[in-house]
Amino acid sequence: MQNIMKIFVQLRLVFVFIAAACLILTSCSTVPVTGRQQLNIISSAQEVELGLSSFEKLKKDSKICTDPNINALVQKVGQRIAAVADLPSAQWEFVVFENAEPNAFCLPGGKVGVYTGILPFTKDEAGLATVIAHEVAHAAAHHGGERLSQAILLGVAGQGISSTMAKSDPRWQALVSIVYGAGSQLAIVLPHSRKQELEADEIGLVYMARAGYDPNAAIQFWERFSEYGKKSSASMPWFLRTHPVDEIRIQNLKAWLPRALQEYHPQ
Repeated sequence: MQNIMKIFVQLRLVFVFIAAACLILTSCSTVPVTGRQQLNIISSAQEVELGLSSFEKLKKDSKICTDPNINALVQKVGQRIAAVADLPSAQWEFVVFENAEPNAFCLPGGKVGVYTGILPFTKDEAGLATVIAHEVAHAAAHHGGERLSQAILLGVAGQGISSTMAKSDPRWQALVSIVYGAGSQLAIVLPHSRKQELEADEIGLVYMARAGYDPNAAIQFWERFSEYGKKSSASMPWFLRTHPVDEIRIQNLKAWLPRALQEYHPQ
């Protein structure tokens, strides 16, 4: 029993350390639109360097769509979103990849990838703007750097636990490692990932409105996409997901809609 109590005391100290580090470092940067203070110990230059190198590798290793109509649409929507995004030094590039997965991404530095598999869900220009604005929002909010910062802190904390238990029974060391790994995922990593997704929804809604796209289209997109989401992750409980359930996203988008409509001017 004493050993178990010792484990929980050490884990509690670790999470207190992480929380304290977050409080110290949250003043490093502020997320645009939402104004949230975030933990980010990764510089913008480091983020951009990682983004550029990863995107070049993706272009070499992946099949790129050559359909002129699809490419023209993505370029048009992408440039309109880029013009209103809070990424002044971005080297914008929009590439459509032949991939059946319904997905898209924006790497630091303004490198945007759209998979052809998402197009049946976007359906029109405003639907595509919903997706691109959401992904650009991740980059503008420096979510990648924030996740990397979090991983670094968790790694340091994990090393601290290993050091303090170096002389303990190997079985207790293994148990602590398992508990710490699972605990940090369930209590920190996954909830924060879902929080970032919702934040990108909020920022993206404002970006698409600023770019002249009706933000109501975001709600319509997620209502369409929710059917796919139910099938693809039906057996996974919400607390193990990296993304919030679609019903929550739609509910939040409706709540944020009035603010976005204030910035909406049709083009």
